[in-house]
Amino acid sequence: MKLLLIEDEPGLYQTISSFLINEGHVCELATTYEEAEEKIGVYAYDCVLIDIMLPGGSGLDLLEELKKLHKTTGAIVISAKDSLDDKLKGLDLGADDYLPKPFHLSELNARLRSVLRRLKFEGSDEMQVGSLTIDTTARTVFYEGKEVILNRKEFDLLLFFVTNQNRVIKKSALAEHVWGDNIDQADSYDFIYSQIKNLRKRFSQMGYELNIQTVYGIGYKFSPQ
Repeated sequence: MKLLLIEDEPGLYQTISSFLINEGHVCELATTYEEAEEKIGVYAYDCVLIDIMLPGGSGLDLLEELKKLHKTTGAIVISAKDSLDDKLKGLDLGADDYLPKPFHLSELNARLRSVLRRLKFEGSDEMQVGSLTIDTTARTVFYEGKEVILNRKEFDLLLFFVTNQNRVIKKSALAEHVWGDNIDQADSYDFIYSQIKNLRKRFSQMGYELNIQTVYGIGYKFSPQ
């Protein structure tokens, strides 16, 4: 999943981002209100982790702006301000959860998975997509009871397609979601074609045709079968 961590404490954001990346997520970072506001306005995320106290403004204002722009994006408020008023305001503004500092990374990960399950996977770790069974926590895919072995990026590509099935996905959106926001500075998105070709090959070797259609001049569209 693609996450945005909005946090200004260097020691904490380095620890959290390293942990989340190790868990298989794409994790972008914003350390000021202005930087976070710009990222929220330009890019899309599965979930945003928001600290309340930020240089230049309040994370609660960012939360309000996030929910106006991206209503389906998850949001977890993480803050040292463990007051009832802040918690209630955050939840009223659309936060999916509130986690006071200090916290264990394992607890953050559990709450993050819970939010993503509710928003993306109908409350379950396991998805049935046509004849494919996908476990989003174990990051495994099975076709007719046999595991399809995918590397990390291949799994991320597949998961993005199935959570946006029957929709036309722009190449830029696909690249940013799987490889991170800085990929928008790439000279071209030709590498996506190679990745999708490899992904199709993984499934064809199992006797399954992965129905990813090329939409000329725009991007791709996945339809389950």
